Amino acid sequence: MSRKSQRKYVLYAHDGSGNHGCEALVRSTSKLIGADKDRVILMSTRPEEDKKYGLSEICTILNKTEKRPLDRTKPAFLKAYYNLKIKHNYTPIEFYESRVADFVKKGDIALSIGGDTYCYGSFMPLFKAHNMYKYGGLKTVYWGCSIEPELLENPDIANDIRNFDLITARETISYEALKKVNPNTVLVCDSAFLLPIKNVDFPETFRNSDIIGINASPLIEECEEGKGIVRQNYESLIEYILNKTNMKIALIPHVVWEAVDDRKILTSFYEKYKESSRVLLLDDCNCEELKGYISKCKFFIGARTHATIAAYSTCVPTLVVGYSVKARGIAQDLFGAWENYVLPAQELKDKDELIKAFKWLQENESKIKKQLEEFIPQYQERIYNGVKALKLL
Repeated sequence: MSRKSQRKYVLYAHDGSGNHGCEALVRSTSKLIGADKDRVILMSTRPEEDKKYGLSEICTILNKTEKRPLDRTKPAFLKAYYNLKIKHNYTPIEFYESRVADFVKKGDIALSIGGDTYCYGSFMPLFKAHNMYKYGGLKTVYWGCSIEPELLENPDIANDIRNFDLITARETISYEALKKVNPNTVLVCDSAFLLPIKNVDFPETFRNSDIIGINASPLIEECEEGKGIVRQNYESLIEYILNKTNMKIALIPHVVWEAVDDRKILTSFYEKYKESSRVLLLDDCNCEELKGYISKCKFFIGARTHATIAAYSTCVPTLVVGYSVKARGIAQDLFGAWENYVLPAQELKDKDELIKAFKWLQENESKIKKQLEEFIPQYQERIYNGVKALKLL
């Protein structure tokens, strides 16, 4: 049996499944790899959270922060200690101390599945993790990623990107920028476009109704130029839907981490409009169930990338309240342009801008739905370009 057929895959840059986009990436990537759970190793900062949402059924979960006992008599330790003390190189000792070292061998593959992690300013942990897997003899892959092109002007980031054995970029804007730095870059779609749907039902009072799914995130409030303008736009839209249509509203959280919990802003909307009996706040559930709910919506307005991917991939006309390159890039690849499909949060000035964008979505519903129905199947095929390149490493 060949070494390639038995090699292991380490998924890293994962912070926990309370961000259901992260969960979706683990689920969809694991399925695409097609290996048994003992050969797919998830390095997680929140392992109990991952187990809660069922990821232990599809992969081996290791606590990223847990260190293995040091055997100071082993040659590997002595080599690492020499590098630390004499060369001031921390990478060997970090690999030696990591529990992943018990599971992997030279030639295994490490996939950074954080998507757009370089866009959030904490570069050093990413560099350190990448260097650690390289030191361990693993092939490294930046998987399903997006990056703001100007970040690649930073020589430290560019050098790190250059050092990956393979990059799969999930939209064209990032692909064109990354390809200039690392020729081993392949254009794909986000693997979550292939995430399975779990069959779910809205409460009985919402069944057989036209439902608008709404997702909001504290992150887009951080991007706003005028204080409170994001919240004002959402509230204006909700009032427009309640006053001018017969449709009902499902408020759908997609991230439930305490610091950036979507339920905080969505609960405030629910409390304000619940007396209408046409507004529902969904409970937390796993990403496949969330995709099931989103798939039953007539329209979707969302801030979280993987909530909007759940909508796009089930052919629901979608408006993205975006804040980064990934929103623009994915919409541009799907529709040929991102204008009208993405409303940048940082550009909101008037409280009725979201209403205007939603009206455009309504007016173009049939055209958008037709485009998605015709294009999504061939668009999903892009991911297999990345899978093929992965298998050839």
